Amino acid sequence: MVEINIDATNLIVGRLASYVAKQALLGATVNILNCEKAIITGSPTQVREKYYHGIFQRGQPWRGPFISRMPDRFVRRMLRGMLDHNSPRGKNAYDRIMCYMGVPVQFKDAKLVSLGKKSSDLPTLRYQTIGELCTSLGGRV
Repeated sequence: MVEINIDATNLIVGRLASYVAKQALLGATVNILNCEKAIITGSPTQVREKYYHGIFQRGQPWRGPFISRMPDRFVRRMLRGMLDHNSPRGKNAYDRIMCYMGVPVQFKDAKLVSLGKKSSDLPTLRYQTIGELCTSLGGRV
């Protein structure tokens, strides 16, 4: 069993999610650290409005959809969209993915992998961090 520890600092969440989903489907255990520092691309006001509508204006609050406003759970929910979480294979893959805010003690000495392009590589990109988005939606980081 392979274990992959990924540092999500300044990584684009969509690209991170596609890589993590593929590795989880192949049988690897994936730990994503620093989820609050991952970025989501697009105009910050439009992204905020999209998730605000999904949380507060669609349906009734006690019936869903239930979208967490904690960054680690928010990223894990995004990862769920990349998997067929209703099938046994997708459910097992989803169970092998864990997201964390910051770096927990058990991963203090672990080697962290960073993937793909970072936001500093794309200077004209409009983005915001997942922590900022969750805070603007009423969550606590």
